[in-house]
Amino acid sequence: MAKQSALKLDQKSGSKPEPNRQGRISDGEKRAATAVSNSVELDRIIHERARLAIISALAVNESLTFNDLKSLLNTTDGNVSVHARKLEEAGYLVCHKSFEGRMPKTEYAITSSGRKALERYLNHMEALIQATRLK
Repeated sequence: MAKQSALKLDQKSGSKPEPNRQGRISDGEKRAATAVSNSVELDRIIHERARLAIISALAVNESLTFNDLKSLLNTTDGNVSVHARKLEEAGYLVCHKSFEGRMPKTEYAITSSGRKALERYLNHMEALIQATRLK
């Protein structure tokens, strides 16, 4: 049954695994096929490069300002704003706006659901990496 499901998974991705000399699919090929088929389940919100950078930076910092993120990502105001908003809409981060004197200050922090989503994403990526490193 595992043999059939591995073949089925590969057919979804458009490629068939090559059977070994005994006409069987190796365990490594099965793991790789399963990992590839599961990759469609990657969190598309986090998977985008700029959003992954933002959520990762917030995971290791209590909070970061808009300017901190802009500097870390080496990007434009618009990029930080758009990507942070997507993460906020998904519930992965919170945004707090205030003023320091007359200057506006925007701070971001990761939420518990954002931390869980990042953990799931990282676990999924680790599984993909392990599955593709055939032994």
